[in-house]
Formats: sequence, structure tokens, C-alpha cells
Amino acid sequence: MPQIETRVVLVQEAGKHEELLKALEEIKVPYIKTDTLEELGDSDSPEFETIFVVSDFQDAIFNNLCKADCRVIGPPVVLHCAQRGEPLPFSCRPLYCTSMLNLVLCFTGFRKKDELVKLVTLVHHMGGIIRKDFSSKVTHLVANSTHGDKFRIAVSLGTPILKAEWIYNAWEKRNEIQFKVPPFQDCMLSFLGFSDDEKANMEEMTEMQGGHYLPVGDERCTHLVVEESTVKDLPFEPLKKLYVVKQEWFWGSIQMDARAGESMYLYEKSESPGLKKSVSLLSLSTPNSNRKRRRLKETLAQLTRETDMSPFPPRKRPSAEHSLSVGSLLDISNTPESSTTTGETPKSCARPSKNSTPLPLKQSARWQVAKELYQTESNYVDILTTIIQLFQVPLEKEGQLGGPILAQEEIKTIFGSIPDILDVHTKIKEDLEDLMMNWTESKSIGDIILKYSKDLLKTYPPFVNFFEMSKETITRCEKQKPRFHAFLKINQAKPECGRQSLAELLIRPVQRLPSVALLLNDIKKHTAEENPDKVTLERAIESLKEVMTHINEDKRKTEAQRQFFDVVYEVDGCPANLLSSHRSLVQRLETVALGDDLCDRGEQVTLFLFNDCLEVRWLYNSVLMCWLIQ
Repeated sequence: MPQIETRVVLVQEAGKHEELLKALEEIKVPYIKTDTLEELGDSDSPEFETIFVVSDFQDAIFNNLCKADCRVIGPPVVLHCAQRGEPLPFSCRPLYCTSMLNLVLCFTGFRKKDELVKLVTLVHHMGGIIRKDFSSKVTHLVANSTHGDKFRIAVSLGTPILKAEWIYNAWEKRNEIQFKVPPFQDCMLSFLGFSDDEKANMEEMTEMQGGHYLPVGDERCTHLVVEESTVKDLPFEPLKKLYVVKQEWFWGSIQMDARAGESMYLYEKSESPGLKKSVSLLSLSTPNSNRKRRRLKETLAQLTRETDMSPFPPRKRPSAEHSLSVGSLLDISNTPESSTTTGETPKSCARPSKNSTPLPLKQSARWQVAKELYQTESNYVDILTTIIQLFQVPLEKEGQLGGPILAQEEIKTIFGSIPDILDVHTKIKEDLEDLMMNWTESKSIGDIILKYSKDLLKTYPPFVNFFEMSKETITRCEKQKPRFHAFLKINQAKPECGRQSLAELLIRPVQRLPSVALLLNDIKKHTAEENPDKVTLERAIESLKEVMTHINEDKRKTEAQRQFFDVVYEVDGCPANLLSSHRSLVQRLETVALGDDLCDRGEQVTLFLFNDCLEVRWLYNSVLMCWLIQ
């Protein structure tokens, strides 16, 4: 059976597009030009699969091609495929561009059929998919009203809610190959209650995301973004057309790469009578009927089971049940003496205690320090859990709105072996909890540490050694990736973080082992000589010192290897045999030549002293020279 070849027909203006002609040559697709369909003759040749490229999707030629069920695409589709090295797509509908490729849209609140048909047609022309019913697969809800089940479910799931203007704006910029409707398109933002630095940062981000900013009180403003923790009342009565929103709306829109629905983030004055009477949009109750309420609940429950599309981890209400730990969530100091012993551990990220029975009052100094060890261990586990559940898990989640925030390599570099460290310390915490709940002076604390010493030796060095790289990755990504910057702003503002940044939370594993060693040493001081745990504690302290020594040694080796490779990459023409697994850099020394043997007097000479050889680098007749002495 003969192979059917694809042939492109450039209609009228499309044939004069130089960039389009080059793109077709790159993807090696034959093409012909025509001004009228009559010139082409019979386009239904069995030898060719004909694709028509049309620049105007509203003229008579386009309408005639659609009536004849011909394949029609716009110039941006060809340019997109050439850029990616992909074949021309097969589409049963006319496809002008790919700016809405992979987007699934659903509409709500549109009463005029003509308007809806026009919007649906434009979405199809841009590669989007339309769904009549709202489901977990819908990526954007286009709303003309805040009423109805679709709107409430979209708000609950965190699905971006947009106006019809978003589609019209996309169509206006249909010829931009990389076009994407920015979150703050056509928005005028003002900021209230922020510091000068924060305000300047948010104004810069506003312009980067397609919006503009205005002074507070300007009547042209469409959104007033409020720092709810500092602003208790507005300095003026806002106009009805003005959205007064919390800062989470601002950062959430940037993170999702689409304007979030304002209704979910409206700012309310503290102790406002209206606040007490208002009904949340997230409420599943509707005034119409019990049947409608039940149907909405079932739909939302089903969608929640299918997938969690919300970009924001839910804030669960702290349970009334207290855990065994009475310490604060974040052990602010790395020294046991300054750890707090009051406050409630938030439960949104903390794992529940196996036993919530109140601790009996014990008076011995040994018990007091043991209790402090347990409390700080419990707090430390909560911190690690917060890091994973609030930061790592959302970043790794598939199907993120707007695509992945970070690459997998970047996520791995930032978090390293944190999950493994959490597993070990969760077991240590559970064993310490059992010990405290069944306390006797003869109970061995040292045995618990010794039990997990090998696990500590395995999990800590990989993280501590690359902690600086983790911090550098966070800093770099926050500067280069606005969505990651927004993600950090949203999550670092949550109470689980205790007003600390991700980098500040990640330093806790670096501080933890020295803190535990100090506490064990304190427990040993209050342990009687005849108590068998005295010797066990000494062994436990030595095992921790061994882990810390191993960490320092690994870190030294890692740093030496990094310096070694820096030398190799820095020196042009570096001898290949310099690279060796047993070789390490001892010292680098910058010198000046005093004689004329190797180079001109006064020329700079660099000495690289390794553990078994010396490398000399100098400039000779404008050529960089290397000499390896073994």
C-alpha cells in the first residue's frame, strides 16, 4: 500500500510569511502557495494528505474549507511544531494556535447561547478542550456568575476561576507562539499594610505577571491586596467594583500561573457584624433544597477522592486533644537549655501521639532532663514533618496547576535525605514516649540512642554535607522562578512554620545531633553511679560523636573534591592524569616568577599542591602552560 505524504497548502497571506516557509523546510514538509481554492483544483488527491494554513479564521475561504471538512491550521501551529521538532498535529477542528493546548475548560453562568458558542469556538481554535460538566480533570472554570454548583466546587478545589475576557485576551495574542495569559492581565493592584521592601517586591512581581500597580485609594484600582495580620480596618470605604483580598490571593495566582478566584480570599474586617452573618463560599449548604445540597456534597466528595487539585495544603483545625509534648512546634534554639516547655504543638503536620494520658509529676532531675529530651525530639519530628508535608510533597505532586514549580533534580537537591531522617527520629520519639509513660529511674535512655546509631550514621552525612548546596538552590530558584517565590510566600506565612523560612527550617538537622549530645551529657550527670544507664549513656554519647566526626570528615572530603574539580575546570589544558580518586588538594598558592627559566620575570605563577604532586601554572608567550611534578 503506498504511503500517503503530507502536503501543506499556504493560502493567501500565509504564503507570504517568510518565517513560516523556513519552519516548513525545517520539519521537511512540502508546501504549495495559492490565492484561491480554484487554483488548487482537486485537493482530495489520494496521494496527499492536504493541510491548509490560513491566516484569517473569519474570511470566506476559511468558511468554505470548514464546510468541506478540510484540515485547517494557523501559522502559529506550524511555528510551534518546528520549534519543538514535532509533526503537524491532526485535529478534527480548525486549529489556529496552541496557546490553550492541554487546558480543559468548563463554563458556568452564561445565559446567552451566542456568546457561549463564540467562546467555545475560540477555545477550540486555540487547542483547548471543553467539558460540559465540572470534574477533577477541568483545569480552568470560566465564570460569568458566582452562583451555582460549579463555582462552589471550583473554589473548594482551588481550580482557577476566570472571566470571559481571559479567552478574548488570549485570542487577541494568538500570533504569539509562547503566549500565555498572565495572572494579572488587565488588573490594577494596590497594596496595604506591607513593609516598604515587601511592597516593592510585590509591585515588581505585579508588572512581571502582566498587571499594573497604583497608590492605595486610586479609583482605577481593581484589587486591593491587604496584609491581614497588620491591617485591622480599611482607611476608606471601598467601591463595589473593588476586590479587597488577602495576600494569599496574590501569591496563589502567581503560583498557579492563573488568576485565582477572588471570592475565596476576600478580606473581612475583624469582628465585623457582616463577618458573623456571612456564609462562606466553601460551604456546601444551598438554600434551594436538601436534594441539591446532598448532590453537591457527593460531587465534591467524589472529586476529592479523584485528586486534590488545590495548590494550597489545607489548614486543618488544631485538635482539642493534646499530645504528650507540651513544647512549642519549633525548637527555636539548638541548645537544650533554651528549649521551650510551654505551648501547644500544632496538629496540621504533626503525627498524633500514641498516648495522650497526662504525665505523672516526677521530681528527679534525671526525669526532668529526660522529659526535655523527649519534648525537643517531638518538636524536631514536627518540624521535619512540616518540611515534608508543607513543602516537599506539594512540590513533587503530579498535575500541578501551571505545570511543575521546580524540576525533580532541584527538589532532590533541596530536601535530600530529610524523609529518611524523619523516619529515624519518628522511631526515636516513639521509644522515648514509651519510656516516659512507663518511667522508672532504671529505664535506659542510652539504649534508645544506641539502637538507632547506625541509622543516624547512614542518613545524616548526605544531608549535612550538601546543606550549603540546598540553600544555594533555594536562593537561586526563588530569584529565577516567580512561582516558587510565591509558593514559599504562601507556605512560610502559615502558622506551622513559626514565621521561619524554608532555609531556616532545613538547618534544624544540622543542629539536632549536637543538641542531643548535650542533653545526654546532662542526663548522665544526674544518673547515679550504680545505675546501669550511666555506662550506656557514655556509649550513646560516643556514638553521636562518631556520627558527627564522620559528618565532618565526609564534609571535608566533599569540599576537597569540589576544590579539586574547580582546579581541573579552571586550568586550561590540565593534564588528564591529574584526576585520581586518591588525590586531594592541600593548598593553592599565588606567586610571582623571580627568574627567567619558566616564564618572564614578574609573571604570575600559581602552585597547586596536592597530597602526592605539585602542579605549576604560568603564562608563556601568551599561552597558559601547566607542569605536573610528581
